[in-house]
Amino acid sequence: MKDTDSMAKTTLPYRSDINHETRLCISLAGRPGNFGTRFHNYLYERLGLNYLYKACTTDDIGAAVQGIRALGIRGSGISMPFKESCIPFLDDLKESASGIQSVNTIVNNDGHLNGYNTDYIAVRHLLGERVLNTNSPVVLRGSGGMGKTVAAAFRDMGFANGIIAARNTVEGKTVADRHGWQWVEKLESLSLSCYDKSILVNVTPLGMADGLEATYLSFPESMVTHASLVIEIVARPVETPLVRVARRLGKPVITGNQVAALQALEQFVLYTGLRPADDLVADAARFANS
Repeated sequence: MKDTDSMAKTTLPYRSDINHETRLCISLAGRPGNFGTRFHNYLYERLGLNYLYKACTTDDIGAAVQGIRALGIRGSGISMPFKESCIPFLDDLKESASGIQSVNTIVNNDGHLNGYNTDYIAVRHLLGERVLNTNSPVVLRGSGGMGKTVAAAFRDMGFANGIIAARNTVEGKTVADRHGWQWVEKLESLSLSCYDKSILVNVTPLGMADGLEATYLSFPESMVTHASLVIEIVARPVETPLVRVARRLGKPVITGNQVAALQALEQFVLYTGLRPADDLVADAARFANS
């Protein structure tokens, strides 16, 4: 197993092999990060693939998606706030995205743009690795594209007792009603019985690095104390305020970084048709976080 320094040395500052046949993949996000760029490019280099990955942002999601088609870009990751607004510009939604109407991956097959949701695949996988009581209440904070994704993953695993806490009344009620869950505007309105032995999930930007909410704790410590599992979707930093509190209290945690790495792997497979060995994926994730 390689340490971070040795892994960093394997990634050249300049790719002399880039040419007219290099296949370009991108990501589109309101606040682009480096995780996907480092993860994908690390695997491209280690596997000798003539691909290049670049993180981007846009003020015109329609034009950006049309650019994917027009320029022959192989694929694109889609992050907040474009997971729903990109849909009208796609040709097809695959099963992982169609049921929740949220896309985090676009794959370009000869000009035909398919929408996928590898976040859904990742969350389902990570939940499936744990022995969970489907009668446990789920308290999900947030109602955007990722909120819809995570709620659908829980629903499809048989969790019927859920609460959506969201300031956006329309979106919050829509997500809750779709799954037969409850909507509340504020966490403070919940009684202890609502979150005892609950699964807490943060799908808001609270705790995200380089943001106004970087120091915010997305769930009060009193709720974390009673939780049976804490799930953080924010991937930067790995140790958000919520993750730090949960670990201090000895609670099981699924981090946003785990979700990010697994969904990025599924994107890589969609773009290249290859599934790297587990140890190589672990190396890529460590490099992406370095």
